[in-house]
Amino acid sequence: MSEAPSTASGWIDEHHNGVRYGLQGDVIADEQSAIQRITVIHSHRYGNGLLLDGCWMTAEHQERHYHEPLVHPALCAARSIDRVLVIGGGDGGTARECLRHHAVKHVDLVEIDGRVVELSQKHLAAIGGGCWSDPRFQLTVGDGIAWVGEASDASYDVVLVDGSDPAGPAEGLFNRSFFQHCRRILKPGGVFATQSESPEAFRAVHIDTVRMLREVFGHADPLYGWVPMYPSGWWSWTFAASDGPRYRSPDPERAAAIGPGCDIWSPRWQAGAFEAIPASIERELSA
Repeated sequence: MSEAPSTASGWIDEHHNGVRYGLQGDVIADEQSAIQRITVIHSHRYGNGLLLDGCWMTAEHQERHYHEPLVHPALCAARSIDRVLVIGGGDGGTARECLRHHAVKHVDLVEIDGRVVELSQKHLAAIGGGCWSDPRFQLTVGDGIAWVGEASDASYDVVLVDGSDPAGPAEGLFNRSFFQHCRRILKPGGVFATQSESPEAFRAVHIDTVRMLREVFGHADPLYGWVPMYPSGWWSWTFAASDGPRYRSPDPERAAAIGPGCDIWSPRWQAGAFEAIPASIERELSA
């Protein structure tokens, strides 16, 4: 069994490489599922939040910092957005943002742990919003790696990976075979996106992920932003396509429809976030 997060003196802490990342609050649910430890907290600053195996996943007043940058660069740039696949994302936030695009006809969400969905629906209902009852949405509790491996060629317009850190059930989301299958199941003009960790707290994983996606897809670039509750607060998402870096050029009509409802994402923010690559990382990726 995994260890519960530290909760001394009313603080809920994630420990990573000698640093604590914590919120003041109270634990409202803490259980071991068949797959991982799931902890739900109420914090005084960010509302209800979720940890998996003691690592921060999301919170009500932080989630837009993560979900908007993952979703909208991809959905504003793919040639078509009829069919979207989300791997992970059991809190519903990524699916919610996808379904804001009226051109989306179907979203498959494949989450390995059904208890994450159940506890999110109960304690983090605002994050998923109306996605759970949207007729375009289909939830499958199962292995996303197996789903991608078994899906038909060219069956999705966009593939989004909303997984946890590369350990435990999410470890297989960061390897070449998985990325190759993601490319295979994308339609022409499709876009792939994944959270790609903190370039400070998980630098090696971040660099390896970007390099591997460039090798598999031909075109891939990291986008940098911030999720204050995550290790270091500095985060990244990496986008890939086989027909050029189309993810850098949002469709004006789609952007105009989505932008007014966003807290973080806009075409201007996106352009700056793609250009905010630190010199040392740019050198390392170019080596």
